[in-house]
Amino acid sequence: MIDAAMAMKKQSWKQGKVGDCVAELSAGTSVNGVDEPAEPGEVGVLKVSCVTTGTFRPEQSKRVIETDIRRVTCSVEKDRIIVSRANAPDLVGASALIDRDMPNLYLSDKLWKIRAQNGYDPAWLHFVLSSPVVRKRLSSGATGSSSSMKNVSKDFFLGSPIAIPPFAEQRKIAQILSTWGEALEKLAALRESKLRRHRELTKALVFGSWQLEKFRTTNEVTHYRWFQLPASWNCQQIGELSVEISERNGGGDQHEVLSCSKHEGFVRSLEYFKKQIFSSDLTGYKKIWRGDFGFPSNHIEEGSIGLQNLADTGVVSPIYTVFRFNPDEVLAEYAFAVLKTELYRHIFEISTSASVDRRGSLRWSEFSRIPFPVPPLAEQEAIAEVLRASRRELDSLRDEIGAVTRQKRGLMQKLLTGAWRVSC
Repeated sequence: MIDAAMAMKKQSWKQGKVGDCVAELSAGTSVNGVDEPAEPGEVGVLKVSCVTTGTFRPEQSKRVIETDIRRVTCSVEKDRIIVSRANAPDLVGASALIDRDMPNLYLSDKLWKIRAQNGYDPAWLHFVLSSPVVRKRLSSGATGSSSSMKNVSKDFFLGSPIAIPPFAEQRKIAQILSTWGEALEKLAALRESKLRRHRELTKALVFGSWQLEKFRTTNEVTHYRWFQLPASWNCQQIGELSVEISERNGGGDQHEVLSCSKHEGFVRSLEYFKKQIFSSDLTGYKKIWRGDFGFPSNHIEEGSIGLQNLADTGVVSPIYTVFRFNPDEVLAEYAFAVLKTELYRHIFEISTSASVDRRGSLRWSEFSRIPFPVPPLAEQEAIAEVLRASRRELDSLRDEIGAVTRQKRGLMQKLLTGAWRVSC
């Protein structure tokens, strides 16, 4: 049974709307800019991506062209909340709290700037706007004919129902959630640092600039067009080490549809896109077996290439090129590490531009001529093992970030609804 003091405290909360807490909501202006961040002293306009992570990212901006500088409005100010009023359905309504004035950065017409009413804590209001309940409402209430860009109206946004505690409790809630937010930021920064180290380690190992000691037989190197390798390694064209696979899916055959992402490689299409983007008739799709590689011929310049390790047999769109390395010469795990380096993404981009296809595609005939580093198999396995250990460390951090994020989300739900109370 709730005692009288707690009952009175619960009654101090009130039901209201976002608009009750907002003193001013202003929008930026659409201006033309160069797609590179504004340097110090230059005038920049923010992209919607400046708030998608929930933390303000001023580098997500464009330098405004000189003739449009006079048209910018709505600069970045401390203790204001920036909200994305237009974005993809799951990102619309994303917001961030500003911690300092940035007089040379301005909002675009797809962003709102909010000043909280006196008596309302801006940090608390930001957490309210970031809560799963409010974000879900904004996403479901966004409108627009494009499936990739939705808009939230000002009236719908300000009319979102929320629970409003007294000011002192707002500040306490914000302090608690900010502590969790800072912990997440530190974990994210640590993972980003380790990810950079992993990429540097991968590049050093797969091209032999750092060779594992037990395999080093000479300090001499051999120079090739795009890289240099230890003199003890071979370098062959991809087509000399692998074969193209063109096995088609038969009518009525049911296999999981896979897609290739530029960062991770193959993903389950339905799981990744949250909807069906492939044909209901999979006849003519290409089969891709476990251990095979594949890439969409018209997107490989972005780095979209993958090793299929999700299913014994999957299928991919007919636009994919599928190939298989000779396991007696190339370990698939080592090959995947090579092909996902930034250097190979650059090679794919150059090769696509030089392709006789001229349609922004890289076909097997050109792809197969790309050179590939080939250390001895035992060295490939040793390289793969070092990279596995590095990847496990990254995966562990990713899981920890996921767990803390879920805990914070649950805590937000309890604190922002008054289900859990805090002493002030």
